[in-house]
Amino acid sequence: TLIGTVDLKYDDVSYATVHQSAFLRCGMMPVQPIKELWWFKIGASEERVYYYDPTSVDAALMKRARRSNRDNTSLEIYPTQLSDEGEYKCRIVVWDNTGNSTEPSVPISKEARMMLKVNVPPEKVEITHLTSGRNLSLRCKSEGAKPPADILWTKTSPDGVETEIPDLAKTREIEPAGELYDTAEQIFYQLEENEMIAKISCVVRHHNTNTTIYKNITFVSPAIQNALKVTIQRFAEPVLYSSIENQDGRDNKAGLVKISADPGFKVPYNTSVTLKAAAPGVFPEPRYLWWVGDQTGIAGRELHIDNLEEDKSYYVLAENPLGRVVLEVPVHITTSDYSQWNDSSRDGDVIVDDTTGGLDTGAIIGIVIGALIAVFFIGFAVWYWTIRDGTQVFSPKKEKPHTIDEETIPFRSTDKPLLRTISTQTLEGRRSRREPSI
Repeated sequence: TLIGTVDLKYDDVSYATVHQSAFLRCGMMPVQPIKELWWFKIGASEERVYYYDPTSVDAALMKRARRSNRDNTSLEIYPTQLSDEGEYKCRIVVWDNTGNSTEPSVPISKEARMMLKVNVPPEKVEITHLTSGRNLSLRCKSEGAKPPADILWTKTSPDGVETEIPDLAKTREIEPAGELYDTAEQIFYQLEENEMIAKISCVVRHHNTNTTIYKNITFVSPAIQNALKVTIQRFAEPVLYSSIENQDGRDNKAGLVKISADPGFKVPYNTSVTLKAAAPGVFPEPRYLWWVGDQTGIAGRELHIDNLEEDKSYYVLAENPLGRVVLEVPVHITTSDYSQWNDSSRDGDVIVDDTTGGLDTGAIIGIVIGALIAVFFIGFAVWYWTIRDGTQVFSPKKEKPHTIDEETIPFRSTDKPLLRTISTQTLEGRRSRREPSI
């Protein structure tokens, strides 16, 4: 733009990014001695921003404004605020004597107007999801940008190659939020069959501020080690199956299902156990289903078992939109002596002392049988010597005859028949010696 004998160089529109530096150009060609320099912001009235008088004053009426180092007349504002956006006016007063050095110099005022546009990068990006089987509904929202941001979707393969997702069914909304804008876009995507990991990114691009923001969502299937594909009657389709005894516990790979037991997987008889399932790195969080035998499944991350009385294998299903796995969880009883509580057992108010000395059931039965056999042979020997000669074993003493009441003789139930026989033989022997023959 040429004004008088001075050419003012300026931009009709200048752009700046919030919190960065704004540059408003207003230069002279050729350069002339400056008498005064004024900068105004045009609104309802002219607001003074900067004033410069080479003889005495260099004053920034806006504290964030100063003359640019590029020349003596352009304006810089730092840091820029959204409120700085608007129309500005540059006024330069120079001395001009029209090339005649003999005439006094005449002050000439030149003005130029320009617009400052302040751009704002996205302040916040959020991504949300809904799932139905392997069908995904993803929504990405960029908040607080000026002008509105653009959104595109990419997918990263397991080997790190990122590609834009083609042919997406999507909807976009742009909503004003004061002087800024929110942009939201929703897509519908179907996960591929046997896809164990799917990293999908919402890429928010704001070209005016050269800003790119990635918001990733990585879907990870639950996984197990040493898996076999088996058919389980509970499910219509085959599932991946393994046992916790085949999980080494040292692999930190994302998605591995881990089982813990409190107080442990091997417990004393009649102990309560709590089994807990976790799948670090799995997304979305899997649902868990526990069962044993043909019982109805119990949903939740934990399974509480009351008073375990025998070895049992429990099963847990971990499932999310990418896949499902089943783990067998054996829990063992460490002792078969169900009544052994310290050194005695209590049945109601009766204390039964343990006199087995730690012998097992087979040893006790053997001892009892051996004792019975020994008693039998001893009794047989006594009986044999008695009937062979009644006077040899039980010879009568020289004393008054007396009557023996068999009911008063102490005996054990196992010895009673033998004592009755001995008593009869003894009484008959005594009568044969004292009564005369007829």
